[in-house]
Amino acid sequence: MKGMDSTFATGNLRVSDAEREQVIAHLQDAYAEGRLEHAELDMRMHLAMTAKTRGDLAAVTRDLTAGPALPAAEGEPTGEERLVAALAHFSGYLTLFVAPLVLMLVYGKKSQYVRRHAAEAVNFQLTVLAVTVLTFGLGALLYTVTWMVAGVAAVHALVGRPFRHPWILRPVK
Repeated sequence: MKGMDSTFATGNLRVSDAEREQVIAHLQDAYAEGRLEHAELDMRMHLAMTAKTRGDLAAVTRDLTAGPALPAAEGEPTGEERLVAALAHFSGYLTLFVAPLVLMLVYGKKSQYVRRHAAEAVNFQLTVLAVTVLTFGLGALLYTVTWMVAGVAAVHALVGRPFRHPWILRPVK
């Protein structure tokens, strides 16, 4: 077609409300993940709502990973990840830090979610073990409390929420 302007490509097409809503949802996810600050979220949402073309809309999310449809590894943890993370906390009941460490080393490469929970369980068990050794066994009474705390941490892992034990050493990151 002669006279057709090739610059009128996809980026110059007008956007629909549905496309704007997808981008806004992506921005809200990025904010929830901590990749945007509140003021930046507000500014980008305004730009998304006032965008006229797909090029304008793409500029709003250009520096954020993926598109509006994020892969499962980047968003919510899968059921398997939640189960393994909870197992990392529960396994400290019988094995102290050994089983959480193994889970961290085996599954931690596949899932950041599992790695964070397993590392937290390892650090927690190492701290309790250190207190027990340093107090010549009197810290063993602390183990009854650790069962409750590990249970709470496991429940957090099962529902997909992060958990940080208070007052522990964190040699494993």
